[in-house]
Formats: sequence, C-alpha cells, structure tokens
Amino acid sequence: MAQVHTSSGLRALRGKAAITGVATYGCGEAPGSDDMLLLARAAHAAVADAGLTMQDIDGLATCSVNATMWPMPVIEHLGINPNYVNGTMLGGSSFIAHLLPSIMALEAGQCKHVLVCYGSAQRSAAFGRKESTAARKFMDPQPFEHPFEPTMPVAAYAMAAARHMHQYGTTREQLAAVAVSARQWAQKNPEAFMRDSLSIEQVLGARMVADPFTVRDCCLVTDGGGAFVLSRAEDAQRGPNAPIYVLGNATACWNRQISSMPDLTVTAASQSGAQAFAMAGLTAQDMDVVELYDAFTINTLLFLEDLGFVKKGEAGAFVASGAIAPGGSLPVNTNGGGLSCVHPGMYGIFALIEAVRQLRGNCGERQVAGAQLALAHGNGGTLSSQATAILGTAATL
Repeated sequence: MAQVHTSSGLRALRGKAAITGVATYGCGEAPGSDDMLLLARAAHAAVADAGLTMQDIDGLATCSVNATMWPMPVIEHLGINPNYVNGTMLGGSSFIAHLLPSIMALEAGQCKHVLVCYGSAQRSAAFGRKESTAARKFMDPQPFEHPFEPTMPVAAYAMAAARHMHQYGTTREQLAAVAVSARQWAQKNPEAFMRDSLSIEQVLGARMVADPFTVRDCCLVTDGGGAFVLSRAEDAQRGPNAPIYVLGNATACWNRQISSMPDLTVTAASQSGAQAFAMAGLTAQDMDVVELYDAFTINTLLFLEDLGFVKKGEAGAFVASGAIAPGGSLPVNTNGGGLSCVHPGMYGIFALIEAVRQLRGNCGERQVAGAQLALAHGNGGTLSSQATAILGTAATL
C-alpha cells in the first residue's frame, strides 16, 4: 500500500468546505428522460436546496460514462460560466473523488460554489448498459480480459467473491445477507426502487448470473440524477440548511483490469480510507453511519474490511450477524444502496447524498438517531478506483 498522506496542507483543508445543497431526481424509472434532463433537474433542485441560483454557481464537476467531454454540454445546458471545471472520470467513485480538488479550488479563491452533478437514463434509454458496454470494448480496451468475452462487470466481481470465499471461508449465505440488509433499509425509504421483502433463500434461489452471484447479488439498473453543492465554509453558513462539512477525502487507484489487482481480496479502499481518516483525524470506529458503493454484495464485505471496520476476512460473519441492518451496531447503506435503492450506471454521488441527508436528520423512518459523522465511499471500474469521504456536522469541527 502507498504511504498515507498526512501532510499539514491536507489537514488544513479539514472543514474548509461544506455541502450546502443536495438533490436526486427520477430515481428508478424515468421514461422519456435522457441523461442531461435527469442531471439538470437534480442540479437545479440541489442549487435551490442550497439557497442559491444557478448564476451563483462558479464551479462545476461532472462526468459521464458515454461522453468524454461531458462538462461542455452540461455548462451549455445549465447556462453557467464556471471558473473551475473538473471532468475527471474514474467510474462510480468520480463524484466523491471530485471533492478534494473542488475544496482546493474553493480555498484558493478560484470559485465560491461548486456544483457536482450526474444523470443517467440507463434503464429507459435506447442506448443503455448493453450498448455502452459494447462501445467501451473499443473506447476503453482491456487487453487481458476482453478477448475472453467475460460478462462484465459481474464476472470480475464474481471472481473477487470466489477468491474471498476460498481464502477466508466466506459463505454464499453471508454474501446474501448483504443484499437482505440493503433491502431492509430500502423498505424504510420511499425513494428506493425495490422495497418488497427479500430473504436469504430468495437471494440464493434467484437466477444465476456469474457464479457465485445470482441476480440479487447484483446492483439495480435504474435511471436517476443526483447533485450536490459544495461551498466555502464561511459561505455555507448563510444557506437555509445546516452545512455538512467535508472533514477528509482521498482517492486511490491501483489498476483498471481486475486481472491486474495484486490481491483480489484487498482494494485501493485500504489506501483512500486511511488517507481520508488521517486528514479528518478520525477512525472507522468514530463513524455513526456508513454509505458504501455496493455494486455487488462482495463490495460491502471488501470495503468494510479495507476501510477498517472489521479485520480482513471477518466481514462475512459481521454482516450475517445483522450488524449492518436496521437496528444493528453499524448502519450501512441506509437508503438501500445500489442493490435496492438506485444504481444508474454510477452510484457514488447517491452514497454521498444519503450521508448528507443522514447528518441533516432528514431521513424519516430510516434516520440514524444522533448521527454526527458519516463515511461515504465510491468504487469505480472493476474494484479499480476508490474514493472515501468523511463528513461531519458543525459539532464535529
């Protein structure tokens, strides 16, 4: 693992910026919408939630699976003139990875309010996941994997799950418990796409997709838009909502292809998490709520381990005990996650939005009582890029 950054410069950015507005739009099915419409509706709602107008936005961070120059049409569509533009594309971790560069731009005085936004009509669009996956074989070649024509990305994650099972004795029932816990949270969330009951037996008995995964081990394919506004701390206090401060953030990437991972059971989250905690001056044990990118059930186990919530190899038993479900000791993926709430191609921004809503106390039946500190973690590619954010209320500064 690379050395953990603990520079005074990064620590000095702790709490210098806060999330002032959040919004989602069209989560689930949004017939007739395209990516830009979903993004724009979420963006306008998030800006309004921050008590701002679009003319106040002078920074933008956004990206798309399907468009390499995506920030340009977003700027055109929203009618903004940002001084700071970030179009870095790291897969589903991108929108959490956008935090630290945006904070640096804010602290340098380059801008005052950064809009981070995303939209995807992956479920409803004619050019959906199947077509996008085929196109990426040419646009994003993976020479050690594509020639064998695996069903990607599920085959990659299934391989990681199989290795974890072999190495640590993780069971199918323990993986299924991840999906069941997510569904139990989703049943408390009116916005979640799938809210019917789900049992271990139903997960195990569902259609097999890639051994050891059934379809219920796999994330949803939905539509959806998400956005948040990041502001300087001094400006954040003027908004209508309690600011949620960014206490730590880090991004790490060790590989693109899963076949290039040094160890299929250890991800770059072990680096991004350690660096984010170091910047925040906190540990995993300080967190009140945890939002993880659960594209597949194995993700939750790997990230619980790599981020330091449990020791390597112990996450399966931890989850099977009910620890991450409602009423458990560690609330995880309280909106239902990518497995049961929403997953329009890239999920990271929705994990961050849920963390903010929890710290604001806006989550109704699924609200974690007294939540002051939250972790949001994003994953991109096939266990490739990892980004971790530590968020807190004013009481944690």
